[in-house]
Amino acid sequence: MTLTVLNVAYPLAPVGPDAVGGAEQVLSMLDQALVRAGHCSIVIGCQGSKAAGVLIETPAEPGVLDDAAKKRAKRSHRVAIDVARARWPIDVVHLHGIDFDAYLPDDGPTLVSLHLPLDWYPADALRPVRDDLWLHAVSMAQQRTAPPGVRLVAPIPNGVDIDALSGRQSRRNFALVLSRICPEKGIHLALDAAKHAGVPLIIGGKVYPYETHTRYFRDEVQPRLDKWRRFLGPLGFTAKRRFLSAARCLVIPSLAAETSSLVAMEALACGTPVVAFPNGALPDVVEHGKTGFLVNDVGEMAQAIVAASRLDPEICRAEARRRFSLDRMISSYMDAYHALAGLGAGRRRLAAAQ
Repeated sequence: MTLTVLNVAYPLAPVGPDAVGGAEQVLSMLDQALVRAGHCSIVIGCQGSKAAGVLIETPAEPGVLDDAAKKRAKRSHRVAIDVARARWPIDVVHLHGIDFDAYLPDDGPTLVSLHLPLDWYPADALRPVRDDLWLHAVSMAQQRTAPPGVRLVAPIPNGVDIDALSGRQSRRNFALVLSRICPEKGIHLALDAAKHAGVPLIIGGKVYPYETHTRYFRDEVQPRLDKWRRFLGPLGFTAKRRFLSAARCLVIPSLAAETSSLVAMEALACGTPVVAFPNGALPDVVEHGKTGFLVNDVGEMAQAIVAASRLDPEICRAEARRRFSLDRMISSYMDAYHALAGLGAGRRRLAAAQ
């Protein structure tokens, strides 16, 4: 059965192979997989997005991402979804944004991927009443945090393209952070730990123009930068792979309950161990003492950065290949698409017979 799937990104972050955020990367991988399989893939994303299928661009917000900008972006997404549904026979709408409830279609088979901690979503949005509206977590760790009354289908764990990350680089003596630059990601703690360890640190990521993000970068990150601790800005996939393959370790100082951590999976696929706080799903991704270290404070993080070079890169690669298959993730999404599309087709047949 050939499908027409409409993937809808978060309105304020562009999608594509070089996207910064995990949700945007997953959407891009699904878009590419749909096209490779001969399906019709339609993507709604803000200006600057890239798609393997059909791209419907919504306007990018040029200034500060305040409440007014968010309202405009949501309104643009609602219009774009209506346009797409009027133009194409959409089998499934797949929503990825934390604000999905603001532009959720009123009917039709719909899948919502909850890429962020569940308590970040409006409580009512997690309690759908339609049986053709499915919500799912992206890891078992995230699923376990669902409060009573929240109805989720089975999780679809994230995966990464192991083969695309299999290139080798000479190891260099730097630690690496790849992240959005915002308070909950704890970048300043990685900077402090690397300085204490006496190890250079490279930071790749994006400062989105939210007021809290720009203030955090100005007040907490920028003052800690020097010739040994550098901020490079956003890294595309090729550059990200090169830095991941060369780093002594990836550092994840996140203070939030990470729902999956694609970047940790990517690091392990490159043979690079991960040093992280044990928040959210990270204990399910990083095997302490084997593929990285789970630490409790800046002092332990500094010690782990030094010790990371003792871990075996081949064990990291083997565990990534065994546990974080992109094919498994894509297959699970395709199963969900076909099941939802079948539900919609059955309803259409029933309506026609009445």
